[in-house]
Amino acid sequence: MTRQYLTLALLGLILASLSSPFLAAQEAALEPANGVASANPAIIADVVYGHKMGMALTLDVVRPAEQNGAAVIFVVSGGWNSNWFPPETYTRVDLLNQLVQKGYVVIMLRHGSAPMFKVPDAVADVKKAIGFLHEHAGDYGFEAGRIGVCGMSAGGHLSLMLGTDTNQKKSGGGTGAGNTAQVAAVVAYFPPTDLRTMIGPSGDFPALDFDAKKGDEVSPIVHVTADDAPTLLVHGTRDRMVPLRHSEQIRAKFDEGKVPCELVVIDGAGHGFRGDDAKQATKVSLEWFDRYLNPAIE
Repeated sequence: MTRQYLTLALLGLILASLSSPFLAAQEAALEPANGVASANPAIIADVVYGHKMGMALTLDVVRPAEQNGAAVIFVVSGGWNSNWFPPETYTRVDLLNQLVQKGYVVIMLRHGSAPMFKVPDAVADVKKAIGFLHEHAGDYGFEAGRIGVCGMSAGGHLSLMLGTDTNQKKSGGGTGAGNTAQVAAVVAYFPPTDLRTMIGPSGDFPALDFDAKKGDEVSPIVHVTADDAPTLLVHGTRDRMVPLRHSEQIRAKFDEGKVPCELVVIDGAGHGFRGDDAKQATKVSLEWFDRYLNPAIE
């Protein structure tokens, strides 16, 4: 009886993790590409990239059997909550699965979550992770100059913070070698880009309850300069949570700075893509990373 109870409890935990906001954001994109996973990838779980308040900050690494020398970070964040899930379930997210099939190392990056930690804390965490990955790129078989980053919603925001902070002097954080934290390409789905009007007490998003004086510090739209990473934005016209204007406004800033940038607008899509919308988002994302991280295939 005890064994049966433990088995059911474990199954419940796994199913709960698979229904996390991370996966729910692209519910229709959970099926593996072509129904198969990449052959024999090595999964290195719970790599510690830093510590805070006595707790470990971790990331998971998926190494394809045949690597192409590039890596893509997926920032696991929804509402600046960074939930844990078994790293093996990356195959249920079409974009991540296809990246591994194409030879990219996929890194699932987590940060300190709300309500204890706020947006500035999450920004500092992901920058620390980039510093770690620059220092340890060789350990995982990719080049430090060929790192991309992607994310959805809050994960997209944090991805943009990395892409617009190429020297770590714009908004602090990070301890990488040479005080650099460069990424070579960014893909952001429906990202909040200007947090200055969003800061304050929030029942839904407690991570936004921080000192308003830090608004500039954590708003990627403020940090756009000509040396930023090439950026792809994907946004729906019916997004009520993060309106399309967030992507439109930062795209205009990128254009002013002559930073390579494209905005793919999906008509009728809300905050999260399903069906053909999800397939379109995955397709353009893969093309973007191939263009800027793996030009040998062009």
